[in-house]
Amino acid sequence: MSEGEGQGGFETRGIRSGIHRTAEKEHSEALFPTSSFVFDSAEEAAARFAGEMPGNIYSRFTNPTVRAFEQRLASLEGGERGVAFASGMGAITATFLGLLNAGDHVVASNSLFGSTTGLLNNIFARFGVTTTFVDPADSKAWSAATTDKTRLFFLETPSNPGMAVADIADLAQRAQAAGAWLAVDNCFCTPALQQPLALGADLVIHSATKYLDGQGRCVGGAVVGPEALAGDKIFPILRTAGISLSPFNAWVFLKGLETLSLRMERHCDNAERLADFLAQRLGAERVRFPGLASHPGHDLARRQQSRFGGLLAFDLPGGREQAFCFINALKIPSITANLGDTKTTVTHPASTTHARVSEAERQAGGINEGLVRISAGLESADDLEGDLDQALGAIGL
Repeated sequence: MSEGEGQGGFETRGIRSGIHRTAEKEHSEALFPTSSFVFDSAEEAAARFAGEMPGNIYSRFTNPTVRAFEQRLASLEGGERGVAFASGMGAITATFLGLLNAGDHVVASNSLFGSTTGLLNNIFARFGVTTTFVDPADSKAWSAATTDKTRLFFLETPSNPGMAVADIADLAQRAQAAGAWLAVDNCFCTPALQQPLALGADLVIHSATKYLDGQGRCVGGAVVGPEALAGDKIFPILRTAGISLSPFNAWVFLKGLETLSLRMERHCDNAERLADFLAQRLGAERVRFPGLASHPGHDLARRQQSRFGGLLAFDLPGGREQAFCFINALKIPSITANLGDTKTTVTHPASTTHARVSEAERQAGGINEGLVRISAGLESADDLEGDLDQALGAIGL
């Protein structure tokens, strides 16, 4: 057992779990930038390759630094096993490959990251996997969409960028009744704000690129769940397909997890401040943020999240032209499609993250031409609000 594994509160586990000190007695977690590992004998090598003896074999699927990140994240999510990948999309792809066969059916949220929608529609559909997209907040629609071939429910909550909130506990029951698994992309809340496994989900997926890193430095992803799923079904995809997280990136994510709880509090504080300002300036009906009492998922978010997250979106009445003018008038936020950074970021989803999905799919997910998404960073809330104020003034609002 690693130092601090399974011990203490969330913040303690975020700092202490997953540590395996070497004989050098280093205090910070060790980084192992090696492709392979040496065996004491030919017999030991054979035993490890055969799975008869635990230990490192090859960094594509066994690396101590990557394993430390997997164990720490699993501890924070309350799961038995974590499996790390080269990106969040790598984690999602491995989940689909590990759980689905030709002829299977997926029920998915119609408000997903554009690449996830494309993965289901354009790639897995070629291999006989079909998908029905439904409103993530309409639990009955999920049950209505199931067939005898349904094997997986897949969603983000809150959704990106529509900010729809799905009832994880209810969907877990509906998935079980349908003989399906429930996988939840928890990228936008992180385990600091929401723990889907405790609500009945079978698997939790992360783009570690976002809040887990927290400073926009590295790309990576992870899946957390019970050994029977994450270990027996997802890990073999990593071992064979090689969607491998680099040890350096794993080390960066390890350090990011140490400050996750603190950072998420500030992200939430700033997002709430900006959402309140925009609701007063534009009208609450134009602002999508679960922390607003006017949001249709507000009460549900209060029950299944500890805070409301750092993402918000809002609709500008002048469509794409006005959205572009607003974004260009901002002085502090970075214009980038990434999120979860210490730096506030802004993007126009219809022309960036969701540009490759169809217009019909964008409309179903509530992504119109006037929609702007902001990921609230850690800057001064006064400065951010002042910047939004002047940018809205620049476009006459």
